[in-house]
Amino acid sequence: MNFRIAFLCLSLAVSTAAARPVGEKPNIVLIVADDLGYGELGCQGNTEIPTPHIDSIAKGGIRFTQGYVTASFCSASRAGLLTGKYQTRFGYEFNPIGAHNEDPNAGLPVGEKTIADGLVDAGYVTGIFGKWHLGGTAKYNPIRRGFDEFFGFLHEGHYFVPPPYTGATTWMRRKVLPGGGDGRFISADGRTIYSSHMGYTEPDYDADNPVYRGGQPVEVHDYLTDAFSREAADFVDRHADKPFFLYVPYNAVHSPLQATNKYMKRFEHIEDIQRRIFAAMLSSMDDGIGTILKRIQENQLEEYTLVFFISDNGGPTSELTSSNAPLRQGKGSVYEGGLRVPFLLQWPGTLEAGQTYSNPVLSLDISATALALAGADTGGKNPGDGVNLMPFLDGTNDSTPHQEIYWRMGAKAALLQGEWKLLKNTGNKWELYRLSGDISEAVDLAEAEPDKLTELLTKWKRIDQEMIEPVWSPRRKKK
Repeated sequence: MNFRIAFLCLSLAVSTAAARPVGEKPNIVLIVADDLGYGELGCQGNTEIPTPHIDSIAKGGIRFTQGYVTASFCSASRAGLLTGKYQTRFGYEFNPIGAHNEDPNAGLPVGEKTIADGLVDAGYVTGIFGKWHLGGTAKYNPIRRGFDEFFGFLHEGHYFVPPPYTGATTWMRRKVLPGGGDGRFISADGRTIYSSHMGYTEPDYDADNPVYRGGQPVEVHDYLTDAFSREAADFVDRHADKPFFLYVPYNAVHSPLQATNKYMKRFEHIEDIQRRIFAAMLSSMDDGIGTILKRIQENQLEEYTLVFFISDNGGPTSELTSSNAPLRQGKGSVYEGGLRVPFLLQWPGTLEAGQTYSNPVLSLDISATALALAGADTGGKNPGDGVNLMPFLDGTNDSTPHQEIYWRMGAKAALLQGEWKLLKNTGNKWELYRLSGDISEAVDLAEAEPDKLTELLTKWKRIDQEMIEPVWSPRRKKK
């Protein structure tokens, strides 16, 4: 009997030890939502759509109230996120969509190293499950950019359920409704809705845009959010005995608006069908994130795993109903609604649970933090523009991580310094806001504070001189 007990204890010890990462390198999990508005999570104040699993990251860790991305649209934001650099340093400034994804010059420049490159060289296994949108041709494929595994697609979007959209409700934009006219058209079964409110037709998301496993196209029969969650959870199971970097860039809640019957029923109390589909999509993603978090827990990896959650940019409200409240505007703008996003981090046992951090942080800090904790060889210097956040979160550094944060997206530009924000969205008119008392950017102080305007503009120009011109633009004519 004693021998059996001893054997069981030894087996348990071996099992537990097998679940620990090699050495002291923590696992890094980076979950990215697509086009999620600042105000759409429970932990951000939304009471309409429950998001308990995402909220658990905030509850078990830290919620950053002033977390920013480096661009207010998908591709440029992801270029910054994965390199840890302002994407304008290497001329990546615009958003390839549709056929532009096949342009051989449209993609993350091959000379730029990704966070995955750095972590592979530091002894990590790396995987991406979801949307890439950093180049749609072979040289940009994630398996050539530091990732050991890839299950996902290369372009800006993808249908969650392919035509004829069986088992789902689908909302699509149309310039002209079937049969003519404008407004909304709802099919006889209520499962297909067309709307002309945006003034253009839904892009052909799936054209030349298969789902890949590695470098080969595969058929996917599950709702795409479910498939990405399943594959990510399986990655955790298969690599629980070694340090891993798991990158899960969902395409939810990006258009097309499409949700399964199960989740539509969950929100049948929401009267507006557009909002109901959005809620169903967000809830499906939240459940998928719950699956990943549960698998980390089941493998006894919680204390050895950092989990980041972020959105790639603000929500496009008219397109999706996504709310950026209380911020101004959304996707595509340099107002707060386009650049300030939900930003969460947990590391149980290392970082105190239930914290709120109010100093500005930036998506580039994720790469800097991960590489520092992994002991990556950076040649003795910070290879990017991000900051290792750990000293600021564990109390060893009580200053602010960033003195200034810079943005440039074509003619749009901005600079954040402390409570002050300089910006221009169109033309040459610069605006100035004091965010500490005006988070919604309602009162332009450019005329009332000319000295501050000049000071910030001078700093923006100084930083901008370090950047290069775009190497690719959708408007650039081919030679």
